[in-house]
Amino acid sequence: MAILRFNALELVDHRQPLPVAPAKHRRSDAFGQNVFNLEAMRTNMSGEYFKKLQAAIKHGTSVERSVADAVASAMKTWAMAKGATHYTHWFQPLTGATAEKHDSFFDLNSDGRPIENFKGSALVQQEPDASSFPNGGIRNTFEARGYTAWDPTSPAFIIETVGAKTLCIPTIFVAYTGEALDYKAPLLKSLAVLEKAAVDVCQYFDKDVQRVHTTLGIEQEYFLVDKALYDARPDLVMTGRTLFGHASAKGQQLEDHYFGSIPPRVHAFMLEFEEEANALGIPLRTRHNEVAPNQFECAPTFEDANLAIDHNQLLMDVMDRVGLKHNFKVLLHEKPFAGVNGSGKHNNWAMSTDTGVNLLAPGRRPKENLQFLAFFITTVKAVHRYGDLLRASIASASNDHRLGANEAPPAIMSVFLGSMLDGVLDELERTAKLPLDKGDNIYLKLGIDKIPAILLDNTDRNRTSPFAFTGNKFELRAVGSSANCSSAMTTLNAIVADQLIAFKEQVDALINQGKKKEVAIVDVLREYVISSKNIRFEGNGYSDEWRDEAARRGLANVPTTPQALDALVRDDAAELFARHGILSETELHARHEILLDEYIKKIQIESRVLGDLAVNQVIPTALAYQTKLISNVCGLRELGLDDENSQVTVEMIKSISGYVSTIKSTVDAMIEARKVANRLEDARERAVAYCDTVKEKFAVIRRAADKLELLVADEDWPLVKYRELLFRH
Repeated sequence: MAILRFNALELVDHRQPLPVAPAKHRRSDAFGQNVFNLEAMRTNMSGEYFKKLQAAIKHGTSVERSVADAVASAMKTWAMAKGATHYTHWFQPLTGATAEKHDSFFDLNSDGRPIENFKGSALVQQEPDASSFPNGGIRNTFEARGYTAWDPTSPAFIIETVGAKTLCIPTIFVAYTGEALDYKAPLLKSLAVLEKAAVDVCQYFDKDVQRVHTTLGIEQEYFLVDKALYDARPDLVMTGRTLFGHASAKGQQLEDHYFGSIPPRVHAFMLEFEEEANALGIPLRTRHNEVAPNQFECAPTFEDANLAIDHNQLLMDVMDRVGLKHNFKVLLHEKPFAGVNGSGKHNNWAMSTDTGVNLLAPGRRPKENLQFLAFFITTVKAVHRYGDLLRASIASASNDHRLGANEAPPAIMSVFLGSMLDGVLDELERTAKLPLDKGDNIYLKLGIDKIPAILLDNTDRNRTSPFAFTGNKFELRAVGSSANCSSAMTTLNAIVADQLIAFKEQVDALINQGKKKEVAIVDVLREYVISSKNIRFEGNGYSDEWRDEAARRGLANVPTTPQALDALVRDDAAELFARHGILSETELHARHEILLDEYIKKIQIESRVLGDLAVNQVIPTALAYQTKLISNVCGLRELGLDDENSQVTVEMIKSISGYVSTIKSTVDAMIEARKVANRLEDARERAVAYCDTVKEKFAVIRRAADKLELLVADEDWPLVKYRELLFRH
């Protein structure tokens, strides 16, 4: 049974890094060469149509049919010149992955002659059907019509696989009745709402601001495992994580992997996927070893949020494809290995004006710092009001394994500001005892004119905080490594936009009562600081003391997905998203149902794989080894050598019997719990049952199996061990 394991290890021992051709050009020269970007548009379109397209993108208006035809013609010319033969509407359904259906440029005209054809109508909209994607009851299979619609704000690109090139056009995906069936459509709506709200607030400080862009930088963590070792672990193949495996004697405790020298095979893989990402316009800048063995990270520069998320989704595909070429499997599961760091996506979020100002960076003048505080404090207030929604936006079966340990934030939503800014907000709170009037020098009285000095690199990193301010941006650390960031970013955009709108209404009301604008702004901000103080936490998010303190503060601690998702179907959530036209109540409930169903299926699959491996590999291996031990004891007794050594062996035999019995009885109980859960009609009740009565058996089975791994001879153990998965590359 262990032959597969040792064959895999032998393959790994003979791997060599794939040769990497020396760079023939600067990275900047090849950047975006496979993207239909501004330069490609200018080259292939008339000046008139180019200007019309850019105007439509800038102002968020619909693209005229004549412009769409011109874009389609230019796109086809450009793509075919690069060797593309097909095109696809590239979209992001509610599976969390990307989807595509390829169509050929090849066509027959009216007299049957072959031509290459791509019209504006094919660019703007297609009907891929796609009836099997999750829809949460929005449409029936027999009413499966769904449409993809072009997103002109995200440029088309060319993907090459096995020598074939395909033009990929980023799109949204909606039902026949108009409801969103993807992640991109609500994201785009949330960005528009946030921009409008932010511009309105900016008018207090700078009348020249006409646009506000939401920017995002997504750090991507991942593990690499040799493909042969991966294939020898059925649990990795089927679930993305190891359901068994005793901890390696050496893990990450020495922290010697972190920022260490990158292994040669890994380096070759990184160089190739970075080259392909660069050609696709993904601005990767950093690569390094992460804390856990065989864990790594890459990160891009900041981009507009919509494009950043498209690029992250594309990057995951590129990494997986290039990884296979290098005989690696890229693991994006949030917790593929117990006892070491999990993987996340750190979403670095900010807002910037068309005048070049980062709204979450302090300025050099008091007026600029009041603007900074307005956006900064309003964001903190938004997280305080809607922390449960933010928790729901990052909930998944896989992320549940990660949250709360090994540098992943806990399930309690809190905000880390750093001691300097925390002190600034405390000072603002204390001014409640010193009423301000129109004659006051408000900047001097609040110390706002001194903020630049104390905000220079003012915060440390708190790796236990789910939402931390890091100098000129907020970092949402709770997003899982396999997730589509659109879910979390749509929620964050929506709650901040809602709070900015409320902020402006409150400030305007005070101004109308005769208060000076600056005094009105500070009055509202001071109230926000006081009312949202409970969300601010500067300490260790893993500590028992924080859990107790969070409970006293009224902050929810929801460690499991079925309960976390309840926030999506509360009245205030429906009102929030509907009020801003981001998601209707129908769409919100559909997403709730889809996420519950996904949770159930993932736990169900893990349960089946766990039971299969336990009964068909672990138990037979243990019994076979036990038989060897029994033969050994019998042989010793026949020779009259029934001494202390044989008694030790007898104890091992008893231990094996005990662990085997535990595994078998618990697997049987797990199967029965699964049957009971499957009979429940309500999706939430079924998800809770899977969480509380099926998944809770996993740890008992695993513990017994991992104990057997230590007892059974290494040469007999069938599953690739942690020390091999984490340290062989």
